[in-house]
Amino acid sequence: MLDPTSVAAISAVLGAIGSGMANEAGKWAWESTGGVVRRIVGREVTAPVAADERDDVALMVHERIRTDPRLAARWAALTARLPDGPRPVGAAGSHLPASTRFFTDRKEAMRQLHREASRRADGRPRVALVHGPDGMGSSTLAAHFGSRHGRLFPDGRIYADLGGGGAGSARDIGAVLRVLLRQLGVPDGDMPPATDRLGEFFRHCVSDRRLLVVLDHAHSAAQVRPFLASAPGVFTIVVARTPFPGLDALRVPVGPLTDKDAVRLLTEITDKSAVAAARAALPSLLARCGGSPYALRAAAGRLRTSVPPVPSARADGDPVQGAAEDGYRLLDPAAARLYRLMALRGWPAFDAAVAARTAGLDPAAVPALLDGLADGMLLERALGANGDWRYHYRPGVRAHAEAAAIREDGIAACSAALTRTLLAYADRASAAAHQALPESWRVPAPAGDRAGQQRYEDRGAALEALLADLGNLVEAVRCAEESGAPDIAVRLCRALWPTQLKAGHHETLLPALRIGARLADAHLPDGADAGALHAQLAHTLTELGRWDEAEAAASAAARAEKSAGHKRGHASAVESLGLLRLRQWRYQEAYECFEEAGAVLDTMDARDEGVADLPRARALLERHRGRALRGLGRGEEARRHLETALSRFRDSGDTYNTARALTDLAETWLEEDDTDAALPLIDEAIGILDGQRAEYHVSHLRRMRAGCLAG
Repeated sequence: MLDPTSVAAISAVLGAIGSGMANEAGKWAWESTGGVVRRIVGREVTAPVAADERDDVALMVHERIRTDPRLAARWAALTARLPDGPRPVGAAGSHLPASTRFFTDRKEAMRQLHREASRRADGRPRVALVHGPDGMGSSTLAAHFGSRHGRLFPDGRIYADLGGGGAGSARDIGAVLRVLLRQLGVPDGDMPPATDRLGEFFRHCVSDRRLLVVLDHAHSAAQVRPFLASAPGVFTIVVARTPFPGLDALRVPVGPLTDKDAVRLLTEITDKSAVAAARAALPSLLARCGGSPYALRAAAGRLRTSVPPVPSARADGDPVQGAAEDGYRLLDPAAARLYRLMALRGWPAFDAAVAARTAGLDPAAVPALLDGLADGMLLERALGANGDWRYHYRPGVRAHAEAAAIREDGIAACSAALTRTLLAYADRASAAAHQALPESWRVPAPAGDRAGQQRYEDRGAALEALLADLGNLVEAVRCAEESGAPDIAVRLCRALWPTQLKAGHHETLLPALRIGARLADAHLPDGADAGALHAQLAHTLTELGRWDEAEAAASAAARAEKSAGHKRGHASAVESLGLLRLRQWRYQEAYECFEEAGAVLDTMDARDEGVADLPRARALLERHRGRALRGLGRGEEARRHLETALSRFRDSGDTYNTARALTDLAETWLEEDDTDAALPLIDEAIGILDGQRAEYHVSHLRRMRAGCLAG
């Protein structure tokens, strides 16, 4: 059994605590650990980030506790109060896209996949690279295999779209890992906050699972590698347009159907009589479809209606674009306009409201138009997180639609349509953000006529609306930058604050926040936006454990807010720098930051923006001062500040922060082994939080309580 005072054991504890900072209890544990390490070592020790840094800190602790029983007892008391590790992963079920009813001529590919999935374990990851051009059915093959052979994977079949055919369109690896972990049933609060530890955590979660992992639209081995597990029960299917080097995988090519199988597919989808009636046109139809299951399915829909395709020179031999052109030429003018203009950007999942505004069409008519496009296989359709229909293009179809827009509408009209899309997302996001956090001075009030803005049932519904559009909003920020619309990009980024604060998704948001801060510096340097966006960027970088970058962003926020004369923002930026110092175990510097922030607040008067927030801001700073002093080992001073904060939170009716201050106070008493003083504080905090969906915090408090009773 591993000696708990060994360097390896101590380093493992530090690593586990660092990985748990995604939830409130984990952040408490990390701060507490820093204070205990400081007292054991006898000086300030900067928080470790990398594995070698953890080993260095572990060695310092080990050298002290192995010769001092009192210090060893202090370390043991800390580890006894630490949060539990991640909860066990259960069966995940199936998260694969729906398979198709008619599946033809893929027997050999299915056999190859089955052999790889069931081969004897030899230490190599079970991986297959399924590759084929757009429209040939490579993604469908992976989904069909998972559906047909589900018994091989009793612990689940999980799926992620890696985001396209090139590095510029690829999704962030950390964001994709979190998608897969959520499908496994892992709560966000159990996931490591730092992106570089997510891959290791994912592999740990699947290590004893019998699981299928499908990674769609991959473009390189480097993109795929973080997801690969050598666990004997895990089979990974990577789907790509073309094979790529550097991946040790079974290659499964997916080529065109033979004419015989193409006719069989057409017959299965329609019936023999429809195929027979089109006998004269069949050779040219098969040639035009090029063995593409997608093109054949689209053509089958027109065979049913006795509208044979008329060859066009615009397809250039590409069966997907040929099918798109055939379908496009049958559209009425309104549907054709909608089809063209929504393709000007690769929106991940747009809805009818945005489409109506983009195309300038009657909102009441657009849902039926979109459904018609989806029925004609010119759009892909899926239910969104909020139960509404969402749409996107397959890559080849979007290329056709975008080319048609440029050709038929012209550059100026396309640019105007794209601006309407951006404004639709900016207006929606601003309204939802303001309703999600109506009291926050960080969220600007929506511009324009509020009577026409969507109203949400409550704050939670407004936040859910932001989350449902998150991919679109990030894409809109990129588009606004490329379109020379910095004001829209900044509006969009400011509206992301409730998502950052309440829901995380930091890897997804980070590229947009970087763009927003850069554009605000370049185009709006003298206003409040530059400081606000650097502060938002600093928050996300802190949560991701990128502390050096977070420090630079927080410092930039403080400079910008001070230059703009925005005192509330200036104080908040300095406060955020202090909170970063707490994460880094630099407690004296943290305390100095909180003092500086308080001094800025003291200069505010009734003319300053955010003055209504002063009582809460001062109460929070008192709590933060107490936390910093606790880390410095100055327990009596820490309690004075924490008791002041507690009184102010109680007076204002802020139950959540009341519970946090009670927990901080209890921690200071436990560090002095005074369980009698800590226990009533813990019980009061538990009573406040029960039923408030604060399970990590309550679990932490119950563990503290059990320690008090055991002692």
